[in-house]
This record gives sequence, structure tokens and C-alpha cells, in this order.
Amino acid sequence: MSFNKVKEFIEEGDVIILYLGHNDMHSLEIKAKIPNKNGKMVDNVFQTKYGALKVFSLVGHKYGTKKKLSRGWAYVLQPTPELWTLTVPHRTQIIYSPDISLIIHLMDLIPGSIVIETGTGSGSLSHALIRVIRPHGHLYTFDFHEQRINIAQAEFERHGLSKFVTSSHKDVCIEGFGKELETKADAIFLDLPHPWLAIDYAVSTLKKSGGKLCSFSPCIEQVQRTCAKLISKGFIELNTYECLQREVHVQYKNLPILNLECLQYENVDKDMAQENEKQEVKLLTAMHARSLPGHTGFVTIATLPPFHVRKME
Repeated sequence: MSFNKVKEFIEEGDVIILYLGHNDMHSLEIKAKIPNKNGKMVDNVFQTKYGALKVFSLVGHKYGTKKKLSRGWAYVLQPTPELWTLTVPHRTQIIYSPDISLIIHLMDLIPGSIVIETGTGSGSLSHALIRVIRPHGHLYTFDFHEQRINIAQAEFERHGLSKFVTSSHKDVCIEGFGKELETKADAIFLDLPHPWLAIDYAVSTLKKSGGKLCSFSPCIEQVQRTCAKLISKGFIELNTYECLQREVHVQYKNLPILNLECLQYENVDKDMAQENEKQEVKLLTAMHARSLPGHTGFVTIATLPPFHVRKME
């Protein structure tokens, strides 16, 4: 239940984030016993590079505790959608926090929003959406893969989020979102191989007062076909973004002062030139990294205007 509210102390059944380093984090469930490979129940002991941790011994400790291990230590953190994205078991390729933040911003989500997500996958985006729209909003998430949707539903229940989300096994490109959701959604997110096939259903599912449709696609050809379909269905304000992070190194450097007065003279002696070269000034500089992180995907956002002003081809 540790996702649902801010807590001070760790309880049985909580999911915690074990922080060993910036690139070494793990999500653990606080249980006394877990099944081994043979199905036999054994003590819940997690092996780390700093030694073994008896997971159930964390019950009663405060979140943020620095836990001593035999060869070092670890921090025990309360999970957030950002930390869950870094530790979630990958059932599919996931969307990471930079793209997630852009998606949520572009869809104009607020507490109370009704949101539809297609392509539940590993549930990385789902947790972030739920945090934004609760306590009065609701997320309807769909996936064509039955096992993935069942695992995601079980995770939502363990995390105490099940009352904010409805998970459904359905291929929305063929079956749509269902009559019960017609004219109910404030925003729809599409993470599909062929997002243009779901746009007809999206038009009837967004509210008559209008709404947002966001699509995440790795290939520009997908974006082109999606945008063409959106325009034909009366969507406006189409924009496509690519979210890339660029690191900037800020540091002080000693730089030589260029004294150009010597150029006024026809004959400049060696001592004058060397004297100018020795003069330096300390400046704060910014240097861009030589490389950027790789491409993840294109985020396309479009607005469906109110029903009475829509224009369709």
C-alpha cells in the first residue's frame, strides 16, 4: 500500500525501493516468506553486492533509513512513479520519466481527469497517470496481451491503486474502448504499433466538449499516418515532439586574455608578445556533452474541439 499515500514507517505488504547506488536500485515486497524455484516457502532474503538483507527485518523502520549490511549499506525508500520506472520488471519496452513528464503535461491532466491508456505494457506510465488524476479521477488501461494485463492488475492491487484504475484485456484497434466509455474521456493515450486504427474509436470516446489525444511512436512513418488520420477526423493543434536530454558541464576555467593592442605596431618584439600570453582571466564556462542519449520515440499531441465546431473530411 506504499504507493497510495506518504507513509513514515514500513509495514508488511509494502513495496519498497532498495537504493544501493544511482544505477543500482531494486523493488522489494515486504514479506516474511517467498517461494523458491522449487515452490517451497523460504525466508525472504535479498542478496546484494554489499551483503544479504533479510527483507522482513525492515518492518517498523522509517522510510529513508540507512540500512547497515555486512559490507556496506543501503537506503530504504518509499516508491514513487519515477523510482518504479527505474525498477519495474520489464514485460515490454517502457516509457521513461522524461517522456512521461512531457506526455502528462501535453494532455492537460489534473486530479479528477478520466484517462484512457492503450498499451499497458509494464505499467510504468500507468503509475504516473494515476498519481496525477487521483483521488477523483480514473484510469482505464487496455492491452491485447492477457498475461500482461493480469500481471499489471495484480501490481495495482498490491500497490493500493486498484480503486483508481480499471484494466481490460482488449485489442482496441479492432474492438474499440466499449460503449460504456463513449463521450466519457478527457484524454486518450495511444502506445500502439498502428495508432491510426484506434482514432475512429477515440473520437466517439472523448467528451463532447472535446479532449486531448496523445500518441507515442518510435518511427516517423507512424507519426505521418497518425497525423493524417487525426486531421481527417477533425483534430486540431497537432504537434510532434522528441524529448532529448542534453548534459551541460559548468566549471571555472583560466583563459588567456587577448591583447590586440600590439597589432597597432609594425614591429612587435618577442617580450611584448610573451607578456600578453601570460595574462589570464578566470571565467565560468559551460560545455555541452559530446553525445546525446539515443532516440526513444515521438510524442504527438492533438486536440479534439467541442462537438458543435468539429470539421471532418
